[in-house]
Amino acid sequence: MLPSLALTAVALLPAVQAAPSNHQPIHHPSGIYRRCGAVSKYYNQQTSDWDTYKTGDWLNTWWDNNGGLMSNSSAGFAGAFGQWAMGNPDWSCRDDGSDSDCDLQLCDNRVLNDRGDDIRSTYYVLESVNRLHTYFTGIGEAFTTTALGAALSKDSWATTFYKDKDDKSVGALKQVLTLVTTIVGVGASFAGLGGAAAGAIAGAGNALTNGAVGATNNVMPDHTDDTFQKSADLGGILGSIVVDSLKSFTTANNQLMSGQSYSGADIRSYLSGGAFLAYPGVDKNAVTDAMTNMLVGTSINQLYRTQKIFIMGGGACGDNQGIGSGPQEATVCRDGKAWYLYYWQENDVVSTTSHQWGWVASPPGVDQLGQNEYEGVKVEDIINSSLDAYNVAGYNYNANTAASRASDAISSAWASPGSQGASWEGIFTVPVCDVGAAVDFEYQDKEYILQPYGHDSRPVWCGPICSGDAQKTKDFISAANMDGFESPKHLCSEDPGY
Repeated sequence: MLPSLALTAVALLPAVQAAPSNHQPIHHPSGIYRRCGAVSKYYNQQTSDWDTYKTGDWLNTWWDNNGGLMSNSSAGFAGAFGQWAMGNPDWSCRDDGSDSDCDLQLCDNRVLNDRGDDIRSTYYVLESVNRLHTYFTGIGEAFTTTALGAALSKDSWATTFYKDKDDKSVGALKQVLTLVTTIVGVGASFAGLGGAAAGAIAGAGNALTNGAVGATNNVMPDHTDDTFQKSADLGGILGSIVVDSLKSFTTANNQLMSGQSYSGADIRSYLSGGAFLAYPGVDKNAVTDAMTNMLVGTSINQLYRTQKIFIMGGGACGDNQGIGSGPQEATVCRDGKAWYLYYWQENDVVSTTSHQWGWVASPPGVDQLGQNEYEGVKVEDIINSSLDAYNVAGYNYNANTAASRASDAISSAWASPGSQGASWEGIFTVPVCDVGAAVDFEYQDKEYILQPYGHDSRPVWCGPICSGDAQKTKDFISAANMDGFESPKHLCSEDPGY
């Protein structure tokens, strides 16, 4: 299987906007509350209050002591808790088209206000469940936006980003399906947690990511037999997978609200750490944009991975170190090192001149990036995402790596996959060769290791050019689809060993 992207974890998107709750607290600067009762004292809750007042422990005790109430309620946990907390056995919080089945009508609620020392914890659970329900419904709305389908429904994937003598695009596009679950999982999970909450609520982060990936996994069997008669099918299939995923998110909501587990976790994991206590809602536009950019990037990556497309660099920014100079129009300088995106264009005409060896050029479709339908994907995204994936797993970054890294990033708050979009680690896995070590080695014709784009640009690689290591060089040659390819060593006086 081709290496995959990585989706997949999250001090996440920037500001979220949609109002989350059907219950809006009423605040009075004077500190005098309307006739809502004692519960109104807790309306200015913060995420940290969940742990400060040991709400998780309280909920676990309630759960253990009210198994009978939950089993006897047609709505399971939500119905039982709604009856116990508010006197409302119809508080199901199901996603069934109703606009009122998870409402919080708390002012003057005698049942709630008679709970004494339990009022605070009871309210925190009610508010969190309500906002978790809003998360699931908001994700469903984001996944059905027409913008997503329109962006993916392209009819020129192969002709734009694919150019090779053999038609490998059909197989390449099928590989995309193995990566979509992670991307959709990340897209859904980063919408659930804000930057301020991420990291402190690892349990909720893991539950969200695993649940979102699981939701998409549930719809994948319906698409594994989709045939790609032409590459134009890719956008339609990706769009339908994303839209179909919302059905599984509905299932997830309903199972969690009933007290069942979903992807190995029940609702207590989702609520842990106060993840949804002050949750502001799903920023639907941000979710749609990030999801689209990740899916488009992944699709381009899979087409690129079937061709002789690679990244070289590792020397000083600006070069001039005796190992040649790369194309300045396709470069990223980071940590003082320059990296370049290449496509080895094989000669497409019969020739007995040096042109028979081909040359390095801009990869197919690069001129389309950063504009129109591909506005959210740029050359620097390809390079940065691939470098990050290479630094983590070499040439073996796959879907499992993607899911694990995304989950850890979300729960540990060391990165924001959603906000990074197509530049997120592993969206691209273009093979990388660090040629910086060649500066201090005497390789034959090493001044031609890096070359700018052009019909007369034919790099020469004599020796273990990747990190000065023969095995790494062999692995790179293989990953870049250049096994048995003589062009980069056509001037070497002896076999360079790859």
